[in-house]
Amino acid sequence: MGIKGKVDRMVVMACEDCKERNYTTTKNKKNIKERLELNKYCPKCKRHTKHKETK
Repeated sequence: MGIKGKVDRMVVMACEDCKERNYTTTKNKKNIKERLELNKYCPKCKRHTKHKETK
């Protein structure tokens, strides 16, 4: 959910290894066109893995 006039959108992050959806974050779609890819902790894998933005 966003505020009217804002370009920030909520995105869901999923682990590349186990495909578990663990995190939500916001991103500015005007400044960042490509999908986010961050190194985050996955509780299911019990280690740090790459998390990609999902649809």
